[in-house]
Amino acid sequence: MGYLYTTFIYDPLYNGLILLADSLPFLDAGFLIILFTVLVKLVLFPVSKKAVRTQAMMKLVEPELKAIKEKYKDDKQQQAVATMKLYKEKQVNPFSSIFLLLIQLPIIFALYKIFYSAGFSTIHTDILYSFVGVPAHINTIFLGLVDVTQKSVILAVLAAASQYYQIKFSVPITAKKTEGGSFQDDLARNMQIQMKYIFPVMIFFISYNIASALALYWITSNLFTIGQELYIRKQMARETELKARN
Repeated sequence: MGYLYTTFIYDPLYNGLILLADSLPFLDAGFLIILFTVLVKLVLFPVSKKAVRTQAMMKLVEPELKAIKEKYKDDKQQQAVATMKLYKEKQVNPFSSIFLLLIQLPIIFALYKIFYSAGFSTIHTDILYSFVGVPAHINTIFLGLVDVTQKSVILAVLAAASQYYQIKFSVPITAKKTEGGSFQDDLARNMQIQMKYIFPVMIFFISYNIASALALYWITSNLFTIGQELYIRKQMARETELKARN
């Protein structure tokens, strides 16, 4: 498994970054990270698109799900049947986003490993492909202000903030806690709170204590994800409008 991960995921991504650095020597390491992250995200877009559509659709059907829970609050079996019927009518698979995330996890871990070590201080020539040249020099000072091989509190704060807004924008809103609420509702509510507030704090401390290259990757990735969801929501709105016309 380790061999497959290294050969087909980590090595190609690392070579892609170094190839970019060698081909665009006028860019500093910060811009290389931003450009490389966007390129990887674009390659993954066909895979992640379905997961984002599912998230967006889950937010759209949230009022109907709440109505079902209220209508069948004393009959959990009927509530489950009605919920699955709604998912089928709306063509929503709530588990597809989890499955697609699992597919992308090895790539996310590889990018984390690459940016964790900055990927610029020492070029690992032993894993470079024959057509990938070794850059003569890589400027690691992003915008002439931040050394991406060192930690940066500014980028750490921006990484945490972008993570907060990405979660706030993407995760469906859970109703406030009410007396007599189900265990599932309480669990979903608690998980949402932890994702919304605790995860960004974790991102801040991780980003601050290691090379800021990783923080820059997280910022770019989160902004791309928000933009991707806006695009897909707009696309879904057009589809709904066309269906209404027909």
